Amino acid sequence: LHTAYRRQRQMCIRDRGDFRVDPADIATVRDVLVLLELRICLESEAAGLAAIRRSDAQLADMRRALDAFKSALDSGGDTITPDFQFHLLVSQATDNRYFADLMSHLGSAIIPRTRINSAKFAHEDRPAYLARVNLEHEDIYSAIVRKDAEGARAAMRTHLSNSRERLRKVQ
Repeated sequence: LHTAYRRQRQMCIRDRGDFRVDPADIATVRDVLVLLELRICLESEAAGLAAIRRSDAQLADMRRALDAFKSALDSGGDTITPDFQFHLLVSQATDNRYFADLMSHLGSAIIPRTRINSAKFAHEDRPAYLARVNLEHEDIYSAIVRKDAEGARAAMRTHLSNSRERLRKVQ
């Protein structure tokens, strides 16, 4: 336990005591799991705030990111970029720069499939896995559109918890 704690601490705190998440440090399933734990707390609240504070322009940007994800899914293209973009846009819609700054800092390395084969761990083929991710994103978006803060929190928590649980099963 002490070694795991020390490794987590090293992942987050460097020489000057600054918070850092270096994509090179996210190399194992365990690393992805601890990052997902952070994201569940952070992004669930961000989704709730976004539901209350979002603008119509921000909704339109989220819709474009989701449409880009679906288009990439259908064509077999890059889904990581629109996936991260959607999460970043939710954080920006909080109207709290610290949510957006932290998400920007973390970057696309927070998307588990940039580090591991998430579809393989879910025992699904890639298109089926990504279709499920897309539906989870749509649930988050729908709650934000309805200005349903609790629904948005729950949808984001479900989305990120599903990723965490798939990974826990293989760890």
